Amino acid sequence: MPGTMAVGGGAGSSRSVACCAALLVAALLFSAPATTEAYDSLDPNGNITIKWDIMQWTPDGYVAVVTMFNFQQFRHIQAPGWQLGWSWAKKEVIWSMVGAQTTEQGDCSKFKGNTPHCCKKDPTIVDLLPGTPYNMQIANCCKAGVINTFNQDPANAASSFQISVGLAGTTNKTVKVPKNFTLKAPGPGYTCGRAMIVRPTKFFTQDGRRATQALMTWNVTCTYSQFLAQKTPSCCVSLSSFYNDTIVNCPTCSCGCQNNRTNPGSCVNENSPYLQSAIDGPGKWTGQPLVQCTSHMCPIRIHWHVKLNYKEYWRVKVTITNFNYRMNYTQWNLVVQHPNFDNITQLFSFNYKPLTPYGHKINDTAMFWGVKFYNDLLMQAGPLGNAQSEILLRKDSMAFTFDKGWAFPRRVYFNGDNCVMPPPDAYPWLPNASPLTKQPLRLPLLVFWIVLATLLAYA
Repeated sequence: MPGTMAVGGGAGSSRSVACCAALLVAALLFSAPATTEAYDSLDPNGNITIKWDIMQWTPDGYVAVVTMFNFQQFRHIQAPGWQLGWSWAKKEVIWSMVGAQTTEQGDCSKFKGNTPHCCKKDPTIVDLLPGTPYNMQIANCCKAGVINTFNQDPANAASSFQISVGLAGTTNKTVKVPKNFTLKAPGPGYTCGRAMIVRPTKFFTQDGRRATQALMTWNVTCTYSQFLAQKTPSCCVSLSSFYNDTIVNCPTCSCGCQNNRTNPGSCVNENSPYLQSAIDGPGKWTGQPLVQCTSHMCPIRIHWHVKLNYKEYWRVKVTITNFNYRMNYTQWNLVVQHPNFDNITQLFSFNYKPLTPYGHKINDTAMFWGVKFYNDLLMQAGPLGNAQSEILLRKDSMAFTFDKGWAFPRRVYFNGDNCVMPPPDAYPWLPNASPLTKQPLRLPLLVFWIVLATLLAYA
């Protein structure tokens, strides 16, 4: 009898453990984030690579050219520009710089006569502004820290400066690479790995007949995470269609909520008499957004409208609206994922390039950006704070349908940041479709509660 009791107790204990395990797994599944932190499936190899080329030795160190290459397909560094930092491995100082400068000089009191440009153990470097005198410039410098994407503007997808380092090694064996690299663009978001010594860079003459090489080269790779860059999203998506009068707005509080008690002055009404004074407030020089008071509180809204249906084609209108009163978006770009993008026939007033992150057999992602000198500058919030285009697509007879939200995008990015989409069950549906067609979307939740009730019953 005692043995029987032991077996029964063990079975009850096993059921309790199984129940707890099932609840833990369910909790993990339902709370798992939608995206990973430092990996973007639409740009899996995107990064910023910092190349440090030592060009010549000096009596107490070296002269190097540092170049940042933007290898991201649709994410650029916008104003007020990049800030690059590191920690010296020894007691190095910066004697001089061309094409950039440090934000602080540091304590150089121990130097008599010639004073270094910077004596800090952990210097922070910023780009020089356009219009810098020619004797302070090198190639690819002086753009106020702005680096464009290679897809949009390959001629401006890199930034360089020259640095003269002292109190350092004077041979390949005595030089120590810096450590703890940081890249702000202009805020947090990038995580940099450690410097890796690589094969020296080769430089070719214009005629290509002669090659020289750096004395020593190391690379640093920095990757972007939207979760590190900002606590809340920066854009959202709204939807509409010709076949349904419903306009699906951005989800409420997509980028934050209006709360004048805990966060006063975070937004301003369009018709407020204090609008201009709010724009010129303390946050003007720090880059703090001042958005128009909306239900979504996002600086940027992308609206996707299914406009017309033809026999063999269909047409979409895309509108980008800026709700930020303190920001003009220069060289903006938009990335959209939709299964019919392999049949784009005509595009109006936007540039376009297909992206194929999954190989050339799957062409469902497109990058759009403005036409130079026409709408490549998205003005601050107001009457001119929008850009729009229409896309004509050929129907795919094997897949095309207006049913179940197929005509709406799967994912939308603005300037490299993932935008908040409305929930699928809120999409406009066809007039002859019953709202009951939305019920299957609740199936996972129903299954969860059924499993939970069953486990508790046997616990």
